[in-house]
Amino acid sequence: MIWLNKEITFPSYDLVTEDGIIALGGDLSVERLVYAYQRGIFPWFNEGEPIVWYCPPKRMVLFPDEVKVSKSMRQVLRKENYLVTENKAFAEVVFNCKYINRHDQLGTWITDDMQEAYINLHRKGYAKSIEIWKGRKIVGGLYGVDLGNGVFCGESMFSKESNMSKIAFIHLAQNCNYKLIDCQIYNSHLASLGAKEIDRKNFLAFL
Repeated sequence: MIWLNKEITFPSYDLVTEDGIIALGGDLSVERLVYAYQRGIFPWFNEGEPIVWYCPPKRMVLFPDEVKVSKSMRQVLRKENYLVTENKAFAEVVFNCKYINRHDQLGTWITDDMQEAYINLHRKGYAKSIEIWKGRKIVGGLYGVDLGNGVFCGESMFSKESNMSKIAFIHLAQNCNYKLIDCQIYNSHLASLGAKEIDRKNFLAFL
């Protein structure tokens, strides 16, 4: 396993483990995060652990024109009892993604350092959020990295009411002019919305 130092670089993809780990350590500076995402690499680790950098062998992605909107979801979208915004409450979206109760998880991977790092990315223009509002209350949303190359690298989403994260995801696919949405690793919820796995080689070629 290769440990990173102050130099902003990553090992060869040939050295990625079966689990998709390419390196450990380093930092979460804007410069390193941008460099990593440009190369299909993302951090994922728990509080108190070293930074772990991943480039998994299978990549969960959505081609926006393949997004699936069920009949029941189309009815939800037609109600129009909500407001969709972009980049109006980035920090609040990250906060909610961090602290929302998730029944299938023991905790959150969004550490304090990660929270600060992505807010810094947003300030520099490299990260984007979608917010869903009912009145003045934010009820759902998502955030991720936007490098300006037509690829959105999704990081996390949340819902305080049913279907609100789905509304954010569908809005991202249908209204933001991306060529590819990177969902990182397999997720049955995103699979139901049309996301699928492709080989790392194909994903890197697309980047």
